[in-house]
Amino acid sequence: MRYLNELHEGDKVSGIYLCKQKQSAVTKNGKPYENLIFQDKTGVIDGKIWEPHSQGIEEFEALDYVELIGDVTSFAGNLQLNVRRARRAANGEYDPADYLPVSKNSAADMFGGLLDFIDSVKNPWLHTLLEKLFIEDAAFGETFQKHSAAKTVHHSFIGGLLEHTLGVTRLCEYYTRAYPLLNHDLLITAALCHDIGKTRELAAFPVNDYTDDGQLLGHIVIGLEMVHDVIREIPEFPPKLASELKHCMIAHHGELEYGSPKKPALAEAVALHLADNTDARMETLAELFASAKEKKEWLGYNRLFESNMRRTGEF
Repeated sequence: MRYLNELHEGDKVSGIYLCKQKQSAVTKNGKPYENLIFQDKTGVIDGKIWEPHSQGIEEFEALDYVELIGDVTSFAGNLQLNVRRARRAANGEYDPADYLPVSKNSAADMFGGLLDFIDSVKNPWLHTLLEKLFIEDAAFGETFQKHSAAKTVHHSFIGGLLEHTLGVTRLCEYYTRAYPLLNHDLLITAALCHDIGKTRELAAFPVNDYTDDGQLLGHIVIGLEMVHDVIREIPEFPPKLASELKHCMIAHHGELEYGSPKKPALAEAVALHLADNTDARMETLAELFASAKEKKEWLGYNRLFESNMRRTGEF
């Protein structure tokens, strides 16, 4: 098969892809068509079926693997796949590993790094909380290792949540060495816990879309509830420490307009916000440059960075 990141405008495509979304629509002239999103492990592409009732289009649904024939066009600066023939692929005709994006890093190695950070936390209450959450709850630990950190923006792949959490925690660990005013155990615990709510905010792959709780509550509130439930299982957990940990979690987006219920009011909350923002943005840049392949020129306006971006020149 040809992976989606290998396609160019004008290409003819014949292969099997995962249909991530399918939605019926109508043109301004009242003509029905299908809006589609196809996925493989290298990314996604918008698709259209302009003649949904034609002889070459067989029945299939979202999350089916679909064998298709089509043409690659461009619309509003993005590639689009116009599908002329399509049928639901049968089991055995495809390898699911070709369609689900996965972290380049070993899940076992990354989880080992997370366990090392847990060992570095000496505060008995915080250490117990982390052990109960990530080690004693084996089902949660497995889910955490396989989950993504976002629907689309950054780390939106299997293992992305674990990879992002480690990236944030490494930055926070550096901050505690560079800035002695920071409480190491509080900040490391907050970093490890800050996005645990995403395990319930987003459905597992191949869906990787918002759950009902994700839409209604969001990962910050969900994560806060999860930590609150674990704290209740730990006798004599200091209320002040619980509030400080929860504050770091609910303030990690930094601004009210970015979804944080509170702005950072502790040094550790400020540090966590900076680390979270840094890791998310640098991964977004990495994915942006990877999708542009060897393209050297300006890549166009990026909404997240509010700027036209390009690679650094070679000297």
